[in-house]
Amino acid sequence: MEWHWFSFALIALATFRLTRIIVFDKIASFLRAPFITIVEEKAETGETVSFFRPKGKGLRLWIGELLSCYWCTGIWCAAILFFGNEYINIIFYPITVILAISGLAGIIEHLLD
Repeated sequence: MEWHWFSFALIALATFRLTRIIVFDKIASFLRAPFITIVEEKAETGETVSFFRPKGKGLRLWIGELLSCYWCTGIWCAAILFFGNEYINIIFYPITVILAISGLAGIIEHLLD
């Protein structure tokens, strides 16, 4: 894959969407369930605040910490998409385009709300 600004933007948008799917979306909750627990607490304002708490020890704890951190998961998603597009382009390019379109659509939807 020849790299230029379009490739960068495509990977960036795809990384954004893939990371949100893994860390926040309900569809991927089965991936997170063995590694994190969702904890809810009442804030001083009376609002309920939810956050992730990693489970277990060792590798399970490490994966839980990774999945509870949007930025950490984002780095791994970016690496997977980058190297996948670099070395297995025939498989990763269509996935990257679909994720990028979905990511841009999500950003537009958020801006319109």
